[in-house]
This record gives sequence, C-alpha cells and structure tokens, in this order.
Amino acid sequence: MVSYEVRKSVKLSLVTDMLKKATAKLSPNENPIVHSDQGWQYQNKRYQQHLRNKGLAQSMSRKGNCLDNAVAENFFGILKTEMYHNEVFKSADELIQSIEEYIDYYNNQRIKLKLKGLSPIEYRNQALVAA
Repeated sequence: MVSYEVRKSVKLSLVTDMLKKATAKLSPNENPIVHSDQGWQYQNKRYQQHLRNKGLAQSMSRKGNCLDNAVAENFFGILKTEMYHNEVFKSADELIQSIEEYIDYYNNQRIKLKLKGLSPIEYRNQALVAA
C-alpha cells in the first residue's frame, strides 16, 4: 500500500505529516518496513524518532544502489509509466490531482498477480483477517 503527501515545496513537514497519517492507520500489531531514499528528511531526528516510537524499521537505500529500495523505486517506475509519461499537465495542481487519483487507483483498484489478483488494499485486508 502506498501512503503519500503532496505539496509544492520541500519541507520536513512534507514527510513527517505523511508518516503520521500512515502510522495513524496502523493497528497496534502492525509493524511494516518504511522504505525511503537517503533524503535529508528521512535522516532527520524527528522522522526517525517517530519510526522508533511506532516500532517501525526503516529501509533506506545505500547511495547509488536503487536495489536497496526496490519497492519504492518499482512503484515510482510504474506511476511514471502508467500515469505520467506522454502526458501534459497545465499546472502543478493538475499534476498533483493526477498523482492523487493514480495512488487511489493503485491502492484500491489496480490488481497485481503477485498479490493473488487482488489490489494492495484487498490483499492487506485479507492478510489482517487471516492473522
């Protein structure tokens, strides 16, 4: 499942707000791995403290090695191929709206064979019921 926050400027609150939204949706026994690149935001003490407080592990790619962060890199590759390439956006707001619509589609409707033909949300919910 993809959690996100879209803004027009780069500030620490961009990632900390997204992290808080995502972790607020977790049940007490859920401890997913949080994938990110080596951006300064993900190395910030407040961001990393929030991860520790929630008992979450951080997967941060090593410099120059996208395979360390293959999950995130794969998602953005899919997003670019399916939603971004060959499109023209009239404004940043239009691009943001398209990204938000795509992520909703990706999480709730887009089936994946690796997830037994389910969407990420359906697969997650099925796993939670089985646990």
